Amino acid sequence: MPLNTEIGPVGAMPAEQLVRAAGLVREGRMISLAAARFPGMPLFPGHPPFQVLNYRTPRGIRVAGAKPWGPVNDAGLGYMAEYVMATSHSGAHMDALAHMTIGDDMHWYGGGDADSHLTDFGPVHGDASKMPPFFTRGVLLDVPAFRGVDCLPAGSPIDAAEMEAVCQAQGVTVKPWDVVLIRTGYMSLWPDAEAMARHKTPGPDVSAARWLLERGVIATGTDTETYEVQPAPDPGPTGNPQPVHTALLIENGVYIMESLDLEEVARQRVYEFLFVALPVKIRGATGSMIDPVAVV
Repeated sequence: MPLNTEIGPVGAMPAEQLVRAAGLVREGRMISLAAARFPGMPLFPGHPPFQVLNYRTPRGIRVAGAKPWGPVNDAGLGYMAEYVMATSHSGAHMDALAHMTIGDDMHWYGGGDADSHLTDFGPVHGDASKMPPFFTRGVLLDVPAFRGVDCLPAGSPIDAAEMEAVCQAQGVTVKPWDVVLIRTGYMSLWPDAEAMARHKTPGPDVSAARWLLERGVIATGTDTETYEVQPAPDPGPTGNPQPVHTALLIENGVYIMESLDLEEVARQRVYEFLFVALPVKIRGATGSMIDPVAVV
């Protein structure tokens, strides 16, 4: 199957993989991998705040004398509707392939670049409207449990050797087409912004990214706001502040998820499961809020 550069390697996933993943469901239990979003929630400081604003309320309709259904409403029927004003990267979310750019030409995965593909209404190549559903095998790597701590310390890298060691300790093997979720314990502090700030930000380093690429994963996620360890311990000769995003998302089309709530799935010691996530198809968006589940 030819590679669709607007979808990435996941677009070539064979149907047999979906069937194998479905076979992981033995008990019929679902574990949520997302926390609730709310105004004032902690976010990456480069994003706008999350807001929920009333647009229509029963009292507002009555006071304004509005007639959304026309003149007949003797029953006093009302309703509530709201604006949700937020970045698509609010809470648990998945980066679209067009999220990150690099170089003087500001290019991204699959041949997209700012001069050719970035409009006033967002990118038109590799945007969120192209993001596929995810239904495949998921693997959890619980690094704090492996280290014997509740939460990894600030700026603590997770390297390839540790990824392999966690797999061996948990008795799991990462395979092609998998989604690998890496717990740091950061969401155990949610939503205490001050406590979370004291632990910013552990995560995979470049060697871990290469380890994931070698195993053929199609997506990966952590419970932090940046996925990768920050500040980058090895920014390379060009001083790249996010070399892991560059290697996974920009260079190889491997989707990245951030701010996943991995506390319950880790508490239950579920290390292998059916992973399901359905991104919202919004044209021009650079990511999607998701509420993924682990099904066992």
